[in-house]
Amino acid sequence: MEEARSGDTVRVHYRLKFEDAEEYESTFGEDPIEFKLGQGEVIEGFEDAVAGMKPGEEKTVEIPPEKAYGQHREDLVFEVDAKDFPVDLKPEVGKKLQIQHSEGRSTVVTVTGVSESNVTLDANHPLAGKDLTFDIELVEIV
Repeated sequence: MEEARSGDTVRVHYRLKFEDAEEYESTFGEDPIEFKLGQGEVIEGFEDAVAGMKPGEEKTVEIPPEKAYGQHREDLVFEVDAKDFPVDLKPEVGKKLQIQHSEGRSTVVTVTGVSESNVTLDANHPLAGKDLTFDIELVEIV
């Protein structure tokens, strides 16, 4: 039976859990995801886990932050003056916002703190700094 290798397009089911076994998301019961191995379309640790699997094979892998979304970086947490927010936008903790950079790119940030004078924003990926556990099933090599 053929093993998945770099350059192959694969379809996989996954269940993402945290260390405490809390499920974050899953494709089981839905359509599997499809991606091409070796193209960086998914996090490095996930891609490494799928490489070498055979269709129908299942495994559980633990992926450290370094092979997932990186460590949480304090330099990506910053405060802005509450007066700089549009009047019709009420910042609330947990709310996701898209900010525009002067060079035209945009970044999604999460509101992590709100005071009368400042709003704290975090530009880290929500899963940065977390050890991730994936249950993976290779459905097929396309």
